[in-house]
Order: sequence, then structure tokens, then C-alpha cells
Amino acid sequence: MYLFIINPRSGGGAGRRIWHTVQALLAARAVPYEALFTQSAASAENQVSQALARREDWRAAIVVGGDGTIHSVLGALRRRGVPLGVIPAGSGNDTARGFSIPLAPEAALDTALQEHCIEADLISATGGLTLTAVASGFDAQVAVNVNGSRYKRLCNAIGAGRLAYIIGVLHTLMTFKPCRVSVTCDGKEQAFDQAWLVSVCNLPSYGGGLLICPQAESGDGLLDVCVVHGVSRGQLLRLFPTVVKGSHTKLPYVTMLRGRSVAVHFAQPRHAIGDGEALGTAPLAVACEPGALRVLSPLAAAPAVAAGAAGSCRAGG
Repeated sequence: MYLFIINPRSGGGAGRRIWHTVQALLAARAVPYEALFTQSAASAENQVSQALARREDWRAAIVVGGDGTIHSVLGALRRRGVPLGVIPAGSGNDTARGFSIPLAPEAALDTALQEHCIEADLISATGGLTLTAVASGFDAQVAVNVNGSRYKRLCNAIGAGRLAYIIGVLHTLMTFKPCRVSVTCDGKEQAFDQAWLVSVCNLPSYGGGLLICPQAESGDGLLDVCVVHGVSRGQLLRLFPTVVKGSHTKLPYVTMLRGRSVAVHFAQPRHAIGDGEALGTAPLAVACEPGALRVLSPLAAAPAVAAGAAGSCRAGG
């Protein structure tokens, strides 16, 4: 039995539309399932926990939604040991990208039903678990601005989630002021003046495919950190096109770090987000939880699985 977790409002209504497609496919294939519609991110974990507790034979929990919906149920899946499947229906879909899950609904469903599974790390923080990245500073402020904007809804409606992020960058650039930050990675502290952002990544991208930490691997037991510092507004604006390809890592005002635990202390209050969802304000401390989640992914069928140990998926197996 599969549990489908649907956020009908994700991606500006894409969740509802995509679920209708998936529902028809499941009926045609006579796949046994239960459908759970989430009411809000705040209540989703409790809803999913209750659903998973009703029976022991769940083959997987498959999210029809975006990165925020996935974020809201990570704790429940980890506690029950149920594998995560994803049918992308958000504005960014960076979880799907990170695990090579197709963006097309039928192909994503095929991936989930094949039950090829890899072990993935999670990022643990005071505010909960995160799968893609914990960002603080400028890019977190961009996410806060985008999530509260009208242009996000408009961009989602035309299937241009990345465009909303680009608009958000320009919007935030006009008001954000950099400050000093201290970053402690595996006990080694480094300070950076005029820091714009600190991103701690488990997967390579966020913001709809921006490769902030292109070397990040979800199953290596390590977190990748990107610090952008000592750069003018004009230079920062020119930086963002390079993030699309991940070539920013070679720039002199970008410092890349790697470790199992990371603490970030800004000199001024800064927003922090995980999987695009608010985690409060920095300072923050995060740690890697190796192999804490199993994910249904085409990467498991590859000859060499860099993202983690591979095998067939069964809850608790």
C-alpha cells in the first residue's frame, strides 16, 4: 500500500492538477493506495504520522507537492522508516532535481513504483529536519520576500518558478545590507566581513535549480557550505548568473567549506530557511544525519551510486 501525500495548493495549484493526472494513472494500473491531503505545513507532519501509524505495510510515502511539502513530513518519515517518493508539483522542485527524479508526473510515478531506493542524509537543526539546504542571509531574505509576494503566484501560474526567484533577488538587492559573520565548521571558526549569505547544503541546488553547492552529495555524510562575502551589490548581481552553472565557486569572494556540523553567527539578525521554509533567525547550528532517510530515485539503478547506498525499498527494511 502506498500513501500519497498531496498538497493541492503547491506550485500555485499545480499539486491539484498533477494529482488528477496521477490518480487516473493509479486507477488504470490498479495500484493500491491511500490519499492524504495536507491542510498546512504546520499540520502535515501530524497528519502523516497518524496515517503511517494505522498500518505496518506501507511501501512508500509519495509526496505530490514541492520542497516545502516534503520538508513538513521528513520527521514522520524518519521515525517510521518509510521511504520517500516525489512527484514534483512545486515552484522549485530541487529535491526532485537532487535525486534525478523526473519532473513529468507519469515518469516520476514510474520512478516511485519501481521502488529503487537510496539512503540520503538529512540536515538536523533546532527548527527541525531539512533535506535540500539551510540558507541564511541574503538568499533567505529573498525566499521570505518571494513567499510573501504576488509575483510568486503569477510565476507559478505560468510555470516559471525560477523567474519568481530572480525577481526576488532584484527586490531584495535594493534593501539588504551585508554584515560580519562567523562560520564554525567541524569546530574550526572563520570570520568574514561584509557577508551576504551562508548556505549549508545537502543537495546541490535550491531556488529552482540554482547550483549553490554543486559538489554537494546527499549520501556522503558531509554538509557543503557556501559563504559569499566582501562583494559589492553590482558584483553580487553579476554573481547570480554564474550560480546557474555552479561556476561561482571559483570566485575570490566565494568561500566553500565542508564538514559534519556547522554553526553560523551573523552580527545582525538574519532570516534562516530550510527547504524554502522559515526556520527563524540566525544564529543557527546544524549537523548532518547520515543515511537518515530513504528516497525512491533513479540514481539507485545507476552502476555507481554516488548519492548513497542503494537497494530495494521497504518500510523498516
